[in-house]
Amino acid sequence: MNHSDPNTNQALADGHSPAESCEQAVPESKHANTPALSAWKEWDEFLERRPDTGFMQTSWWIDFRSTYEFEHFGATLRDENGLAGGAVILKFQHTEESCFYYIQDGPVLPPDKSDAEAVFEAVLEVIEERRKTEPCVVSHLRIEPRWLRVPDFVRGFRSVPPLADHYLETRDTRCIDLRPCESAILAQMKPKGRYNIGVARRHGVSIVEDTSERGLADFQAIYEETAARQGMEAKPPDYFETLLALACPDNHASLFFAEYQGERLATALVLYFGPRATYFYGGSRTLNRHVMAPYLMHFEIMLKAKARGHERYDLWGIAPPNQPDHPWQNFSAFKAKFGGEEVHLVPTLDLVFDAGAYDRYMAIENSF
Repeated sequence: MNHSDPNTNQALADGHSPAESCEQAVPESKHANTPALSAWKEWDEFLERRPDTGFMQTSWWIDFRSTYEFEHFGATLRDENGLAGGAVILKFQHTEESCFYYIQDGPVLPPDKSDAEAVFEAVLEVIEERRKTEPCVVSHLRIEPRWLRVPDFVRGFRSVPPLADHYLETRDTRCIDLRPCESAILAQMKPKGRYNIGVARRHGVSIVEDTSERGLADFQAIYEETAARQGMEAKPPDYFETLLALACPDNHASLFFAEYQGERLATALVLYFGPRATYFYGGSRTLNRHVMAPYLMHFEIMLKAKARGHERYDLWGIAPPNQPDHPWQNFSAFKAKFGGEEVHLVPTLDLVFDAGAYDRYMAIENSF
């Protein structure tokens, strides 16, 4: 990357980067052949090739967030080979007087450390220029990159504990390597996991996909039952209806069910992007638990993802390490039976712009 090329940094500063163009064109440009649509396509294809980001930087996820009152803008950096890195930045109006910025699954940085630092600083410059134009106070920038450690050049951010407020994602997960053969994927599981898959097969449990209206209704019912059992607040039906409407047309999502004697006992909403297939939401019923339906369902999802060319099955969310009383311990133990490895990403990171507005933000979030 040529750090001294004035055209490279100017593209960020004057708002002519691909992601910046997308800010002006989405969602209308989704239905027309426009430069903005081409820019989104280039950005999505760039992300697909990168294992260190995820679906929350994609055009369809940004469209989804836009339906929940998030605005967005972007910053990208180019080198002689095309896109080198950047981020789509969400903006949420938290109160009438203040908003905050949010980068999910990013920023996306080049592997070379000096190039990564240049991209990171350029993204921050675009954010700072944008912040100066806001009619309200920007309390903070929140980032959730898929980093295993915080680079030395990332300074001034504070860590946010898991479950601290409503606007953060899990940073601890479990991933199954799908590159080995089917027998090897089974072999690396814990014995109880393999055994329960066999139990489900012997009972005649079957696995189906269904994204129809009935599938959505069945998913919502099982998911809400599970959330209530775990003491968690369930998301409303329109959350999943909207997400599937945006992700399914390009084959980025599906709903799976485990059926036994005509009853749907377990479900999973799976998102496909890049090298990973992600178990995003789901649940199971207490009915006929002895047939171990969820175990076979997740194994069949792994095989489907493997056949599609994905390299990892991300079980999306486990309890942080060394927290035996964490409310997620029960389903973390369930996920552990599938083997794989725990992945502990860096914590959610906040860069505070206005201390008073940030304190008010935290006070509001902690009041729920």
